[in-house]
Amino acid sequence: MATIPPGGTIGILGGGQLGRMLAMAAAQLGLATHIYCPDEELPAADVAGEVTRAAYDDEAALVRFAGSVEVVTYEFENVPAETARILSERGIVRPGPLALATAQDRVVEKNFLVSHGIATAPFADVADEAGLRSAMEAIGTPSILKTRRFGYDGKGQAKIASAADALAAYDEIGRAPAILEGFVPFEREISVIVARGLDGRTAAYDPVENIHKNHILDRTLAPAALTRALSDEACAIAARIVSELDYVGVMGVELFLLPESGSKRRLLVNEIAPRVHNSGHWTMDACAVSQFEQHIRAICGWPLGSPARHSDAVMTNLIGEEAADWARLAATPDTALHLYGKREARPGRKMGHATRLYPLGTRPPVTPS
Repeated sequence: MATIPPGGTIGILGGGQLGRMLAMAAAQLGLATHIYCPDEELPAADVAGEVTRAAYDDEAALVRFAGSVEVVTYEFENVPAETARILSERGIVRPGPLALATAQDRVVEKNFLVSHGIATAPFADVADEAGLRSAMEAIGTPSILKTRRFGYDGKGQAKIASAADALAAYDEIGRAPAILEGFVPFEREISVIVARGLDGRTAAYDPVENIHKNHILDRTLAPAALTRALSDEACAIAARIVSELDYVGVMGVELFLLPESGSKRRLLVNEIAPRVHNSGHWTMDACAVSQFEQHIRAICGWPLGSPARHSDAVMTNLIGEEAADWARLAATPDTALHLYGKREARPGRKMGHATRLYPLGTRPPVTPS
């Protein structure tokens, strides 16, 4: 079991805000970071010790990068398979290739979940137009057509209200290999941030409720208003997923909470994200050990920290020009402001987040805006 002590260097694929917050957490533990990313503007570069700007298929640069670090991790799940292969042949990559391969393809992901007895929305593979017709017959409408790979914050997907909309939806996603998912009349969307260490132990933060606006996460409410039984079930599902994947690190597990209906299961897994997750940002201020520190602990072979909350919280994403309200937010009592250092505020771009803290058990109810 390889443990990386203070003074070691962590390689991070990706230089966005998640990489930035991982690098900050690593520094608090006395660990250095080396960012690898082809982008010119890298929020993580402001806080990392070293930066390599190179393409993900630049084998020579990847080899040099691998030789400069003790472990490689990533801030996004769409790491090219060849990149992961080159790095894993020359060092330690955590989380491992199985988690990447599973989460990068929505059909593979759904099949993995179902094969382990974890409930999901009904789904069907769509490889071509004939496959779309078959899928429509099996799943029906309303439904959602999503690309098998890539796509986030509502990108790469189209709703199908009736069979007549199917071809237009297929054209809308570029006729890419896809998955058709049956519409789920969920009551709320919740998520669990779960970690698994090298020793196989798991630690899950309290489930939270997520409210979206324009397909982008707007607010996260911690904790979600769930019964103890449902909260325990959600955490158990998340722990089972990371265990079955032999996962090391932090994962975000998104679930749908269905309305109560007899003996039917109320929790369905929507998708998994093999990385630190937007819905876990509240842990930076409401927990002694944030999701970012927890991930660093896990991939370095350290003991996992306690995921317990010392406060309730409402985390609000600052999208585009919303970050211009920084002065008011900075003056708001019991509010922690986090800005990502991005130069240009574009519509739909995550510029930062603010977390309002409340004493345990006193978080006010929040309704969608």
